[in-house]
Amino acid sequence: MKRRTKLLGMLSVVLAAALISGCGEQKEDDSKELVLFTWEGMFPQEVLDGFEEETGVKVVYSNFDTDETMLEKLSQAKGGDYDVVIADDYIIEQAVGQDLVQKLDKAEIPNYKNINPLYQGQFYDPKDEYTVPYGAGIPLIVYDPEQVDFEIKGYADLWNEALKDKVALTANYRVINGITLLTMGKSMNEEDTAVIGEAGEKLLELAPNVRMIQDDNTQNALLNGEAAVAFLYTSQVTQALSENPDLKVVYPQEGLGFGIMSAFIPKDAPNAAAAHQFLNYILEPEKAAECFNYIGYYSTNKEADPLVNPNLVVPSDVTKGEIVQNVSAEADEAYNKNWTEFKAACD
Repeated sequence: MKRRTKLLGMLSVVLAAALISGCGEQKEDDSKELVLFTWEGMFPQEVLDGFEEETGVKVVYSNFDTDETMLEKLSQAKGGDYDVVIADDYIIEQAVGQDLVQKLDKAEIPNYKNINPLYQGQFYDPKDEYTVPYGAGIPLIVYDPEQVDFEIKGYADLWNEALKDKVALTANYRVINGITLLTMGKSMNEEDTAVIGEAGEKLLELAPNVRMIQDDNTQNALLNGEAAVAFLYTSQVTQALSENPDLKVVYPQEGLGFGIMSAFIPKDAPNAAAAHQFLNYILEPEKAAECFNYIGYYSTNKEADPLVNPNLVVPSDVTKGEIVQNVSAEADEAYNKNWTEFKAACD
């Protein structure tokens, strides 16, 4: 009797374990998930819902507030926990360097061919092995043709004496140094402090033309007539054009300076297969266009361009561009010196 009771007890344990195991498998089958890690408000809900309907994979949207926060959490997870991450170019370089990113299986992303070559081969992914661009931020010159009696074609035109006290600039010291270097035929990431010093001297020559230097709502100076020309961030360009479509946008002949947000798959992503599916999905022209129109960044998908707000499409004849990168401490000190002296001259 005792032996029979013991056998029944063992049988109960085995059955319970089987049931638990079965429930676990059922849960895994029924709750396929893709954890998307990026800033808040980066996707229209319709696109995420469409992916779930098409694949049966539920998107779990997780947010971070800064690129640095993302890298810290990804490092703590040792390249796990998240399936797709979208972040800025400079931080992706660090994530790749820390071996937290896996190479893409492009056979699983046939829509990869839709990416505009202008945004490929960048410093953070020179061989295009790890990332899918998800929009570009491009500061541009915008001007009021009723207040400017010549055609502005590039950064060099900002130095024209006819624009005295008529130019509004954003306040990013590296970008303003960078566009000055581009007028000199140099890189925005120049490391030679002597060359940077020459750029500083040229910046001082721009000072008489500068009406204001500010980051927030710089487009308002253009819209209210306080400035005739403005160098604006992407969101400011689109806002200015929405309020005054007659403004002229300049894609500088010296080349664009831009930043890129890109998607990547962490090294130990729990659902790498779904991650590849998701990247291929958002590279479909219709889906990509929905995303660019929603976030207000420039299209990085050449096949989506005809479907995107024309103000978010770079003309096809624009083929030169450069991203501001980290430089040495000595070079950065020289850039800061230029900026401090330039702002003082503009006051």
